[in-house]
Amino acid sequence: MTPKTHVRERVEEQAQAMSAEQQALVRRIANDLHRLNQSVMEAVESGVSIELIRAARHHGGGGNWGDLVVPAILVNQAR
Repeated sequence: MTPKTHVRERVEEQAQAMSAEQQALVRRIANDLHRLNQSVMEAVESGVSIELIRAARHHGGGGNWGDLVVPAILVNQAR
């Protein structure tokens, strides 16, 4: 069974106070996250464990920031 992550719904709620450009960028991130989540689930089903770890935090000035992530991957040798 595929878990429901509600990424799109969460983004829609939070994007109401943003400019059109910001909304488009946030929608792009939501779409990318959806694809990433799908890929993670497929990898897990194939016997790979994946943890996303914050590798850095990007600061844009003015108090804005975003987390940058890298995967930690463990292959199940029993398969």
